Amino acid sequence: MHKYDLGFISDEDIYEHVKKTVEAYRREITLNQFNENIIDPIKLTFDAKVYGKTIQQAVEDECFRQIDKSNTNRIGYFHQNLFHYAGNGWVVPPVGFDVENDKLHIYVEMKNKHNTMNSASSQKTYMKMQGKLLDDDEATCYLVEVISKRSRDEAWRVSLDGRPREHKKIRRMSMDKFYALVFGVEDAFYKLCAALPQIIEDVVKDNPGLALKNTVYEELVKDHADILTSLYLLAFKTYDGFDKLNDK
Repeated sequence: MHKYDLGFISDEDIYEHVKKTVEAYRREITLNQFNENIIDPIKLTFDAKVYGKTIQQAVEDECFRQIDKSNTNRIGYFHQNLFHYAGNGWVVPPVGFDVENDKLHIYVEMKNKHNTMNSASSQKTYMKMQGKLLDDDEATCYLVEVISKRSRDEAWRVSLDGRPREHKKIRRMSMDKFYALVFGVEDAFYKLCAALPQIIEDVVKDNPGLALKNTVYEELVKDHADILTSLYLLAFKTYDGFDKLNDK
């Protein structure tokens, strides 16, 4: 294991946290999983011809698209659960807010992107924070965005029942500012991002069982050397005329 020297979290803890995230990643896709919602071979044909790819490349791209969709929540796990290691009263509770510090009276809801909440979700979250301020007049609540429009720590402005609302103790904060608040290091989030490629590389290298297992192409060519034939039979085998493909 390399020395990461982040300063605000030990090498062992960040390695273990990244390992847990990689373990949670979807790392396998079979033909049955690939075709759960019936793959559209016509679209894959267009994708291949329009973008100058082979059918195999188009299939692999679709595999990664499906895997990527499954992994969105795993990245949320990475961002939220890193604060298990922060100490000083920071916790990731099973219920309640995403991250809490009762000692500092800080309560956090975390979102990956600034545009992931619609109006109804924003209102619900804001009202949850209002409720916390009523229960604890020392509380400060934060909506923390991993990918924000800009670095910020400001009052969160929302519209409730058509009226604009703003409270100095209900705040909207970018992830860099939150790391600075939690760890007391201004560029802590930058340091993590800079070290992350090496940490992930170390985890994957040290744990060969975490590699991707993709058997889709192998299964598609098992019965037909022509992968496009296999794709059309996968979707249209009961359609009139497609029995002719079995002769190829």
